[in-house]
Amino acid sequence: MRIALLALALALPAACSRAEAPDPNAPLVLERTIDLPGVRGRIDHFAYDGAHRRLFVAELGNGSVEAIDLASGRTARVGGLKEPQGIGYLPKQDVIAVACGGNGSLRFFDATTLKPLGMLHLGDDADNVRIDPAGRVVVGYGSGGLAIVDPERRAILRTIALPAHPEAFEINASGHRAFVNLPGARKIAVVALDQGRAAAFWPASHGANFPMALSRDGLLAIAYRAPARLVLLDPNSGAVQQDLPTCGDADDVYFDERRSRIMVSCGAGKIDLYVRNGGAYRPAGEIETRSGARTSLFAPEVDRLFVAAPGSNAAILAYRPH
Repeated sequence: MRIALLALALALPAACSRAEAPDPNAPLVLERTIDLPGVRGRIDHFAYDGAHRRLFVAELGNGSVEAIDLASGRTARVGGLKEPQGIGYLPKQDVIAVACGGNGSLRFFDATTLKPLGMLHLGDDADNVRIDPAGRVVVGYGSGGLAIVDPERRAILRTIALPAHPEAFEINASGHRAFVNLPGARKIAVVALDQGRAAAFWPASHGANFPMALSRDGLLAIAYRAPARLVLLDPNSGAVQQDLPTCGDADDVYFDERRSRIMVSCGAGKIDLYVRNGGAYRPAGEIETRSGARTSLFAPEVDRLFVAAPGSNAAILAYRPH
């Protein structure tokens, strides 16, 4: 395993962050741009450590993971990975779990030093990572499966078969159920995690259902790419509550519970916003980002939306809700 640590200067304004002139009337204000020097290709998912204010970024095309200390501006990088896609932070262990699609592995690293701690082989195309309420790592992988992993023993506890590769999925607050997007099957799976089986399948409203979010008050949001739509479902029945237009090439969707908003980040270079009004969500404008900047993470702990902007000047765009 090749480890390459890249330490940048400690001074935040000069080294890795550039302040932007904000539009005071925008619902999202671009607060800072965190440069990712030397990063090439696609950037995939994020994880956030609220206790230490650290952001972890899976740089799929670069074969690396970036650790960004948001307070000091210091960054570090671990390289030599095979298409890192999903990433999760385990606060109890201070460990990150990284799913690598190139070799189907789940790798564990010390979140402070980035020292490698171990590896599991799951199967082809290890992808999205979630941490369940019990602190277990749940990974979507292969032509159809979820793996539930004990991070202490770094052992697979259970695998759950699905009829197609899982994209985004969400686990409910009790940890008993997961909702899984299966675009290859044009379905949404409802998985009974404690029973180790898919309990139900709901038909996808449109094609290419990739991003998903679950609100605290019981609403499931799914963004589609073909056509570009945002569909809100009742997570108990799968009944469609709303079907709204959204931006193209959506890759992440989030509920901003504090402001009763939904945010969708898209490769078309936009963030679409929706606000709840009278019991229903309505379009509330869009924010221009960069072309291809589709992957994002909303961290309520710091009230920021982080958007990955790939390209020759790769960066993380940090937006403050207004």
